[in-house]
Amino acid sequence: MDGMMAPSMLSSLCDMMRPPDEESDSDEDKPVSSIAQLTPGCIGPAKKNNSSGQNNTAKKDTKDIWDAEEVQEGAEFESIYDPRPQPEYDIVYKQAVTSEDMFLQMGNKTPSTASCEEMVVKVKLPGTKLADVTLDVKTKFLDCRTPNYFLGLHLPHPVDSKSGKAQWDGKSETLSVTLKMTREYDFMNF
Repeated sequence: MDGMMAPSMLSSLCDMMRPPDEESDSDEDKPVSSIAQLTPGCIGPAKKNNSSGQNNTAKKDTKDIWDAEEVQEGAEFESIYDPRPQPEYDIVYKQAVTSEDMFLQMGNKTPSTASCEEMVVKVKLPGTKLADVTLDVKTKFLDCRTPNYFLGLHLPHPVDSKSGKAQWDGKSETLSVTLKMTREYDFMNF
């Protein structure tokens, strides 16, 4: 055993280096790793500590099954059952690009959706007239209904529902809804 220690010799060396007050060999005195401290009670969201000493169990007196935070945004707009088929749709992103952005790379624009300002939802509605289309846009949900089709679409990004623009193309029977995306300011969007 050139230059190598046997495991028993290494254990003896550790015992010699340990301070005298840590001589106990019981399992309770040994440090416990963070993984060993996990229990079934650790599953789920962390419980909030109430520093005022009030009882959290009597927070509300309603018969609601879910809290408002647990319901997905836009779920209240969905129909439970609608026999109409969902039309074909496509989501396209638009951004304002200048020649400095394109050729000189002077701006911070990238081809990703993080640099886009608008979202265009193109819905194909064959056999439909413009007068038959009902459209409702919320911050994260688009609802398009016709006598033959139903589209309830959760939008991938929040939009400004008040400044949207819809355009009907009668030849291709396509509804194009242009929506301005609302983004938090970050290094891409300022």
